[in-house]
Amino acid sequence: MDRLDYVSMMVNEHAYVMAIENLMGVKVPLRAQYIRVMFDEITRILNHLLWLGAHALDVGAMTVFLYAFREREDLMDTYEAVSGARMHAAYYRPGGVYRDLPERMPQYTVTHGRNAASIAKMNENRQGSLLDFIDDFTKRFPGYIDDYETLLTDNRIWKQRLVGIGIVTPERAQNLGFTGPMLRGSGIAWDLRKKQPYEVYGDLDFDIPIGTNGDSYDRYLVRIQEMRESNKIIKQCIDWLRKNPGPVISDDHKVAPPSRESMKANMEELIHHFKLFTEGFHVPPGETYAAVEHPKGEFGIYLVSDGANKPFRMKIRAPGFPHLAALDEMSRGHMIADVVTIIGTQDIVFGEIDR
Repeated sequence: MDRLDYVSMMVNEHAYVMAIENLMGVKVPLRAQYIRVMFDEITRILNHLLWLGAHALDVGAMTVFLYAFREREDLMDTYEAVSGARMHAAYYRPGGVYRDLPERMPQYTVTHGRNAASIAKMNENRQGSLLDFIDDFTKRFPGYIDDYETLLTDNRIWKQRLVGIGIVTPERAQNLGFTGPMLRGSGIAWDLRKKQPYEVYGDLDFDIPIGTNGDSYDRYLVRIQEMRESNKIIKQCIDWLRKNPGPVISDDHKVAPPSRESMKANMEELIHHFKLFTEGFHVPPGETYAAVEHPKGEFGIYLVSDGANKPFRMKIRAPGFPHLAALDEMSRGHMIADVVTIIGTQDIVFGEIDR
């Protein structure tokens, strides 16, 4: 799952584990649901930062790319803190998440290239837990978005390159199968987090940004506003997670492994552990479709089980596929240079399109 859209790793995982949970009827602890939602939104910001930097670079603005990657480093560190990997996390598991949030944020150490004073400055916001670090980020991030907007939103060249380019009407966007910012940029307020809430999205307060003209500039504004809304959601998750400790994975050991301690002290747990890690779990026969509001649109997993320990069939609904299919139609009547802008506004990643 992590290798599909390799810019939005954990959201890909989310759809897959939700499909398994649907088939097995597994209940996910509430704390795990909040952690998942928080990391979904961290992933959305990661995705939009790369999109913004690459899109601006394609159109000819270099500075934004460097700014966006500065913020991505902090968020990549949160990925690494919970999963041990910066990108291919495998953090979401059927029944919850791999482990609870760490109580201590990893810190930089002194190297031959940096002295103790500069390392101490880099570690200033890493003194507490992972939640403290993310909380610190949410306080700084709106100012960073203001910086991006100062560079781009009213920039004469940026507007000349984006306004009126790749216009898609609301009706055409629906007919072409657009989802996510590509659909919302055309003025249709469709967002699975609001229309078909999953996990705890129904309990959170956030808005759906939409465009008016359906051009590349509107899609830019929609994604910028989405980063602000994601920041709001992350803050609400932090507040809840601070006050509510609890389990982060199902206690059904036919699906989720027992803890190391109980596995070494209890024969039944040892058997569960052995069975899980040698043959996995058997999913009851049936079929399901689970979809999440991926940063690029609707990411869906259609899963068919025949009762074995591997899927009989799995079909991935990649959000970028219909967008890429519309490239020809969106580019008609434009200059060759505008195709670069249109590819940028589509936010294409070939990993999920090839799948």
